[in-house]
Amino acid sequence: MYLACVVPGPDNPKAGIDVFLEPLIDDLRRLWIGELTYDISTKRNFLMRASLMWTINDFPAYGMLSGWGTHGKMACPHCMENRKAFTLENGGKSSWFDHRCFLPRDHPFRKSKNGFQKDQRVVVGPPPKITSEEVCTRVSDYPKVTDFGTTVPIPGYGVDHHLTKKSIFWDLPYWKDNLLRHNLDVMHVEKNFFDNIFNIVMDVKGKTKDNEKARKDLEVYCKRRDLELQPQPNGKLLKPKAIYTLTSEEAKAICQWLKDLRMPDGHCSNLGRCADVKTGRVIGMKSHDNHVFMEHLLPSAFSSLPSHVLNPLTEISQFFKNICASTLRVDELEKLDKLISIILCQLEQIFTPGFFDSMEHLAVHLAYEAKLGGPVQYRWMYPFERFMRDSKRSIQNRARIEGSICAVYVHKETSYFLGHYFIDRVLVPTTTRNEVYVQTERDPLTLSVFNLLGRHAGKARQHWMVDAKEYRSAHVHVLINCMEVRPYLEEFNTFYEEFDDDSSGYIHEYFPGWFKQKVFDAEPTDEILRLRGLAQGPLQCATEYHTYFVNGYKFHTQSWSEGKKTYNSGVYVKGVTEGDTDDFYGVIKHVYELFYNQDKVVLFYCDWFDPSPRWTKMNKISHNVDIRVDKKYNVYDPFIMAHNVRQVYNVPYPPTQPHKRGWSVAIKTKPRGRIETEEPTDEVEQIDEISNVNELIEVEAVTGWRDAQVEGDHVDPAVLLTPNEDENDEDDVGLEEPNIEGDQVHESVFEL
Repeated sequence: MYLACVVPGPDNPKAGIDVFLEPLIDDLRRLWIGELTYDISTKRNFLMRASLMWTINDFPAYGMLSGWGTHGKMACPHCMENRKAFTLENGGKSSWFDHRCFLPRDHPFRKSKNGFQKDQRVVVGPPPKITSEEVCTRVSDYPKVTDFGTTVPIPGYGVDHHLTKKSIFWDLPYWKDNLLRHNLDVMHVEKNFFDNIFNIVMDVKGKTKDNEKARKDLEVYCKRRDLELQPQPNGKLLKPKAIYTLTSEEAKAICQWLKDLRMPDGHCSNLGRCADVKTGRVIGMKSHDNHVFMEHLLPSAFSSLPSHVLNPLTEISQFFKNICASTLRVDELEKLDKLISIILCQLEQIFTPGFFDSMEHLAVHLAYEAKLGGPVQYRWMYPFERFMRDSKRSIQNRARIEGSICAVYVHKETSYFLGHYFIDRVLVPTTTRNEVYVQTERDPLTLSVFNLLGRHAGKARQHWMVDAKEYRSAHVHVLINCMEVRPYLEEFNTFYEEFDDDSSGYIHEYFPGWFKQKVFDAEPTDEILRLRGLAQGPLQCATEYHTYFVNGYKFHTQSWSEGKKTYNSGVYVKGVTEGDTDDFYGVIKHVYELFYNQDKVVLFYCDWFDPSPRWTKMNKISHNVDIRVDKKYNVYDPFIMAHNVRQVYNVPYPPTQPHKRGWSVAIKTKPRGRIETEEPTDEVEQIDEISNVNELIEVEAVTGWRDAQVEGDHVDPAVLLTPNEDENDEDDVGLEEPNIEGDQVHESVFEL
């Protein structure tokens, strides 16, 4: 159950939100005891109980609800006062530089005096994990906002602690027993982490964390003389170019690469509209765009960086991909919990201390929260951000903003209720975007190969299979994918294995005739009669389409995808062995619907890429597959059953990697609207299952930080004298869209 509270007025209530939550807390306390409720289905009363699991909120709202301030050096609600953050001398902001305390006791990074803070070794362990009972005991005597009507200053704030109040949630009798009370929003943590990486690598003026003040702080905290500002005879300062930043021409090449990039429908927005090739900047990406770029495109986009810079970026990309998986495993999460500290330390050896704000630090605690709360799709802000976006767009009367939102919400809930319970009377078509539910049960009188869901689209054309080789290949693929034919196929393989260990070569040549003879010699039963019709083969006249929907995917033929902004013709077939060594990748050339008398089956005619290890390679760090797209499979085996494929899109390497010309990264996509619900969903791109996390990370030595081929920029020393931004002006940790009529809004959701 999701509860929404609309706070009226132009001002953000901040810690005073407890006043608006008091009626909710009263109801939750009554529900904990139980309320007598009437069940209309059984026509009896029952005692209904409910409890609050946790809150889902962005980081500023985290502070409003929990009572722990989320700004400054003690912003982390896990580390609390046991933090190692400090204020940058020149930048003026808090920095969470140096995460060596989270490393194993014997890790060599702990003894390094040059790679991190100068002349410092780390011997202490990580901050202790403070339990809910300990927090409850600490705040038990603190004042509540509901008692005074406003927040009361607590002695020691900003020095010994960051508590602003006793949260009203502690009034719930079970709140002290909740292991996870408030969730760190993975959506905004990932977004801000990516923004910092992207801006510093692309060297975005005004947004990069590698500015002049950051270089000045580098002199104070680190031993990296290569990157320090150097006085010049003309009175200016030379800011040497770092190896982790791209040149202006390389940044423009990345923007052009984004312009030309094509992805499947619904996978991501059109990133080309965000790229400005003339200036080499990317503007206007939303959180989901950052999510896709971070987890799928980042290793390819920045592949021209040195390996000791690229590998940690690839590892942090893989970390977020795994932490956002739909299915998690505890053993893999424990590995991630250990590896994230090593990854951050690798990044600390590369980037300046100003890069590491609170968002980079919070990544240390994401695996721990995942072990407590489970997959992030139940705990992040994506669905609620979309809800807020739709609510804002629905406002018709700007003088009555809250009333407009409530009126539209009631209207939608009424429509959903009527559409669900009176579906037989709904006049509007209810087909989903990428799937249909025309047939929900298999017909027992039809073979399994003809009982597969899917639908075609577009104008149909006739295709005559006059080529005997093409006809036989299509027929064989239908036979070997029919469940009722499996016993005959096993018998055939057993017979031919007596003559040859590899009997697969005989299947295309001899199995159709052998199977036909077998079923016509058998005693006629209902199943044998159906198998005889299958053994006769399809009609030579097939129907061809350019679009087909199956398994939650929308597929196009390659010719139909040409000239479009999206790419839906890439396919992937999972092999039978572990390690993806025999997986096949290709593109759809044709979509054929074959007819076996009255029955139909759909096949994809594909052009396969060469699956040999020379031309299809697995990246051990990113777990992506590199494919040489101009090398084709030399065996004639073009057909595949439509329901057996998954969708991929091929991302070519950017022009900054000339030696990678002709290579592409095959990125798998997730089907839409096919997880735990029969209703269409607007899902976030996630992998289905967490991948096997590497036990150890190979740490490469950093030999230098300066790019010797490019001199750098000459900057005015007056830049160092400009006032710093307000410490509370953190990066975008809250809403993506501007507030309406000046309202200050932060989202929070309470999940029962």
